[in-house]
Amino acid sequence: LRCSCSVWGGLVQAGGSLRLSCATSGFSFDDDDHDYAIGWFRQVPGKAREGLLCISSADGFTYYEDSVEGRFTISRDNAKNTVYLQMNNLKPEDTAVYYCAADDSKCWRGLIRGNYMDFWGKGTLVTVSS
Repeated sequence: LRCSCSVWGGLVQAGGSLRLSCATSGFSFDDDDHDYAIGWFRQVPGKAREGLLCISSADGFTYYEDSVEGRFTISRDNAKNTVYLQMNNLKPEDTAVYYCAADDSKCWRGLIRGNYMDFWGKGTLVTVSS
């Protein structure tokens, strides 16, 4: 089980948009009776890792932290075992290394705030210029 993440454009101006994708293997998103949680996190060197949002593969339940709700949107393509993070109206303070993570559980607040995900992808740097 693993998660891989990619960024369609890593450098954007403030106010711009960027989409991240996370392709997983071994999770079988098309199993309607079994939920996996996929979440997005970010971290700036020297600062604590910040959980952003997550989604459950089967029931589609999502959780958003207040810091990103309204600007960031998570979605899934179960046929591809992939989740997406659409980031709009980016701000310089959004600059960070972004991580996709997965867990054999349902998306819930604790997975984001407690950072309990078991499977992590490699981080991708997103830079937002002022």
